[in-house]
Amino acid sequence: MEGIQMERIALFIDGANVYAAAKRLGWNFDHRKILEHFAGYGVLYNAFYYTAVPLPMDDKQKRFIDALTYMGYTVRTRPLRENTDEHGDTHRRASLDIEIVTDLLTTSERFDTAVLLTGDGDFERPVEVLRARGKRVVVASIPEMTSYELRNAADGYVDFKDIREQVERPGYRLPSEGGRGTETRGTEARPFYTSAALTDADDR
Repeated sequence: MEGIQMERIALFIDGANVYAAAKRLGWNFDHRKILEHFAGYGVLYNAFYYTAVPLPMDDKQKRFIDALTYMGYTVRTRPLRENTDEHGDTHRRASLDIEIVTDLLTTSERFDTAVLLTGDGDFERPVEVLRARGKRVVVASIPEMTSYELRNAADGYVDFKDIREQVERPGYRLPSEGGRGTETRGTEARPFYTSAALTDADDR
């Protein structure tokens, strides 16, 4: 990533998308290492982490969010909401797209480069707006979960597989999806937020 050293860096992590990528890969991320790795691109302005939470929030979920805060993340949350589909099945979902876009655009004067950890194609237009403002945008995800439009709109792309050594949580594995769909959206790049609360073996 030449040319962005010592620039002001802001990190934006779509928690559900990164978790879905981890399930695809079969290994999990160390969020402290993610912070340290991308902070190495320049001078870190802020790191935002976006995740849905069940209500009431259980102790394990609260500990996870507290840990992220202590690491230096600004954590944005939204409650999971129940919806019933046409078949009568109930799903608990939430989207933090609005929160991500709001932070991307309202804090843009405070960073030179935005590192966006997601593959969601809905962020194509906000990325184009940032670039029109003279900002550099780097997207990080895995190719099979990254929208072509988002990757094309960004200045740079980081494949999680290429930085595994720097960001993996050692000795901690998630069951690989083996190419199957993520969450409840099949092969689409944008997974719904999972309805399950965190367990000791399940960090977002």
